[in-house]
Amino acid sequence: MPVPDGVSAAPDRATLRLALVVGGLVLAVLLGFGLGRLNEGGTTTGAPSLAAEHTDPPGVGPHNHGTATGTDQGTPTEPGGLAVSSAGLTLVPLSTDFTAGRPGQLRFQVRDVQRRPVTRFAVVHDKPMHLIVVRRDLTGYQHLHPTMAADGTWSVPLTLAQPGAWRAYADFTVVADNGAQTAVTLGTDLVVPGDYRPRPLPGPATSTTVDGFTVGYQGTPQAGTTVPLTFRVDGAAGAARLERYLGAYGHLVALREGDLGYLHVHPEPELVDGQVRFWLTTPGPGRYRLYLDFQVGPTVHTAEFTLTVP
Repeated sequence: MPVPDGVSAAPDRATLRLALVVGGLVLAVLLGFGLGRLNEGGTTTGAPSLAAEHTDPPGVGPHNHGTATGTDQGTPTEPGGLAVSSAGLTLVPLSTDFTAGRPGQLRFQVRDVQRRPVTRFAVVHDKPMHLIVVRRDLTGYQHLHPTMAADGTWSVPLTLAQPGAWRAYADFTVVADNGAQTAVTLGTDLVVPGDYRPRPLPGPATSTTVDGFTVGYQGTPQAGTTVPLTFRVDGAAGAARLERYLGAYGHLVALREGDLGYLHVHPEPELVDGQVRFWLTTPGPGRYRLYLDFQVGPTVHTAEFTLTVP
């Protein structure tokens, strides 16, 4: 059919511009919908209860909680607990002042980037939250397990015996709506007013006594290298009969002198010739204080060691 005189067969520029704008808007909507679908379930809140048991990796490789992990070989590059915020999560203590020797209560929340209390945590070694408290001179170590209220507030009875600045580490694993788990260790300071008299750190030793038990270890930690540490516990009649404590035959916490960087190491699942074997990666040189929790009968004991890593 012939085109009338004075009328172009091609669409005018205004029509082309309108078509391009409409097409761009449609494409943007479709892309946004697709990205939204991919990101669904990425939050750490929204469920009022604790999540299912966290499964630790099998085998005898390094098993450290509370460390930042390097990209080369999966070994820790920095200890945890150095910051109050990490991985989009913030530790918010509801009180930080305590009176020396007087029973108190530590209450805190873990909040997400939108300042909402997180309520979904994986159960790791029988507990959803491990709380470590120690004075800044590395004395007064306590390993506690707070309980969580429905609003995400954790609480635990706490007595700090001596004046000074104390460090509290919240060691936990959060569970996102899509099931993804993120292990985090956050730290905050607690204050006990009074005459603070720090104690010097004991010299390095591979053996110590606690509550009538002799505890010693074999192994030579090296900075940036994963090495075995094997602990033996002896009583008056010989090797002690160790019980599982929190699902394992021992728990080892290492704190670095100076910045109080935190490592929490779990052992091999079974005893090795009646001994507890850990695989420890220290992130750098310095002096560390080791705290070994072990159980004999119904009682949990803690053996402490000073370790120098060249």
